[in-house]
Amino acid sequence: MSPDSSTTLAAIVDANPGAARILEQHQLDYCCGGNRTLDQACEELELDPGAVLAELDAIPPVEADWTEMGPAELVDHLEGTHHRYLHEELPRLAALARKVAEVHGDRHPELLPLETTFTELRDDLEPHLMKEERVLFPMIRELAQATTTPEFHCGSIDNPIRMMRFEHDRAGELLASLRDVSNGFQAPDDACGSYQALYRGLEELEADTHLHVHKENNVLFPAVGALEAQLASTG
Repeated sequence: MSPDSSTTLAAIVDANPGAARILEQHQLDYCCGGNRTLDQACEELELDPGAVLAELDAIPPVEADWTEMGPAELVDHLEGTHHRYLHEELPRLAALARKVAEVHGDRHPELLPLETTFTELRDDLEPHLMKEERVLFPMIRELAQATTTPEFHCGSIDNPIRMMRFEHDRAGELLASLRDVSNGFQAPDDACGSYQALYRGLEELEADTHLHVHKENNVLFPAVGALEAQLASTG
């Protein structure tokens, strides 16, 4: 698919995952704000959609395999890639943020609110992952195997999904705060290796989490809602 200015940000990334990096560079939110068209999103940020489209057209095509997965396969993919990544990276980045703040905090006071914001993000994400792995994802697997609508303790599966969407929005706000306080993850000239590694890691965390949330908000959750509605109509 060749996108145009009326294509949604989510559809652009689903058609070619490489587009995510271009959208990230322009601060175009394709995960929580993925239902907006490129034209709408560019207007909000006073960007030229034609210029963004030219960059997108230059990207080599790559297939987004997650768009072909059923709900059960997709939750396995999410756990095996994005959840695993966060389980490994959050503790590593927490230790790195503490180390860098202790060594460089006097000369770079922005490191102190950066560490505080990262800690808040971690404190939000780790319980979020647990709720998905122990509650929502098992429900999705059960739904995918069902021939009639399962009786979940929470009623419709849309109820926990609504909470996950809310928590995704909060994670997006904290990631935006990290980007702001770190000057777009640009380390200062006197940054040591650990300082630079921290900023690289935070930028990678932002990109991975945006893609993670996109796959859930714009691919998984709509598919799960459609499946539950289909089972209800046939049951």
